[in-house]
Amino acid sequence: MHEMSLCESMLRIIEDEAKRQEFSKVRIVHLEVGALGHVEPEAIRFCFKAVTHGTIAEDAELEILCPPGQAWCMTCSTTVEVSARYDPCPRCGGHQLQVTGGNELRIKDLEVD
Repeated sequence: MHEMSLCESMLRIIEDEAKRQEFSKVRIVHLEVGALGHVEPEAIRFCFKAVTHGTIAEDAELEILCPPGQAWCMTCSTTVEVSARYDPCPRCGGHQLQVTGGNELRIKDLEVD
């Protein structure tokens, strides 16, 4: 389950920011998990709770934002929304798509004390 290592990395980022910005408690973590990111939001929730036990992020609420997948269709020269990497263009049916969004995994912001 790679979500566990992702959550461990998130915690390191949060702890580094806590030192840098001098906060002692994280109340809310806003996390972007793109639709094409190969990350299961419910697994992230489970792992986040386990990883943050006994840390400054213990009991922090994890708000997961799920931006849709986007791609540039080279056939019809349009940005389109896609739900999987190898889907055809919903506009023209073409398969020459370049993913331009929806594959991110990032901490958007934190609410802290």
